[in-house]
Amino acid sequence: MAVYTDVSESELEAFLAEYSVGRLLSYKGIAEGSENSNFLLHTTSGAYILTLYEKRVDKSDLPFFLGLMEHLARKGISCPLPVHRSDGSVTGTLAGRTAALITFLEGMWMRRPTAAHCREVGKALAGMHLAGADFPLSRPNALQIDGWRKLWDGSHARADEVEPGLAAEVDADFAELGEKWPKDLPAGVIHADLFPDNVFFLGEKLSGLIDFYFACNDFYAYDVATCLNAWCFEKDFSFNLTKGTALLAGYQSVRPLTSAEKEALPILARGSALRFMLTRLYDWLTIPDGALVQKRDPMEYIRRLRFHRRIKSPSEYGLR
Repeated sequence: MAVYTDVSESELEAFLAEYSVGRLLSYKGIAEGSENSNFLLHTTSGAYILTLYEKRVDKSDLPFFLGLMEHLARKGISCPLPVHRSDGSVTGTLAGRTAALITFLEGMWMRRPTAAHCREVGKALAGMHLAGADFPLSRPNALQIDGWRKLWDGSHARADEVEPGLAAEVDADFAELGEKWPKDLPAGVIHADLFPDNVFFLGEKLSGLIDFYFACNDFYAYDVATCLNAWCFEKDFSFNLTKGTALLAGYQSVRPLTSAEKEALPILARGSALRFMLTRLYDWLTIPDGALVQKRDPMEYIRRLRFHRRIKSPSEYGLR
């Protein structure tokens, strides 16, 4: 989440007039993240999240994203819901941007997740995979290997500014991943961005999943690999085997991984680390200073990449 586009009070009040949410009381920008402009609103009927979709979000994808939230909620997955306007639509226009109003989800994200939190995340991810299996819409993953190459093309020339030798190192990763990437694993709707700031807890209890704007159709095990990257590394970049074991056990308690998925986990985790390193690297090199957005250091994922290159067996992630 972030703020790229400012919204005036008069513009916002006119926008809200098309919703049955009461009178605007307050609003403020949310500075975390890097994709869309987001605001927390309080009205006389409650709290909401207002999202203005910026250049990275294709408006043609919004029926998939917003429809998926409604589908998952009907299947018992706790997630925000788009609020319908008086004309029945779930999007409008605000400050020259397509915008949506989303229900507010109670809870907070864990800055220091424990193994217990990781187990709950694994269970929730598997539940989401099962609940989305009959979602009628589909969306290809734009950030698969071909999408990574586009980011790399825009970063390659300056990569060594981040660390000398990085360009050659990542070129070698692309060569190996292109050769070894799996081609036939169980697939369906995945979240693709289930980082700690996209999972809310109330105490030890997971209260819901948010931010489905990278959701797409891809391998379920790739989603699991992304969660290993997002949840199971410590501040010193070491992998926490206890957390990995808990996350994978939680997932398999709901949806057991196939033998092929287990064997593919190291290469999928490496690819996921490359994907997030590249988006961070591209932003690090191209987003101008002064935007109300938190740019994230790509070195965090360079170190994850180096860890995954050394993995010889999925058991090293805690897979039983």
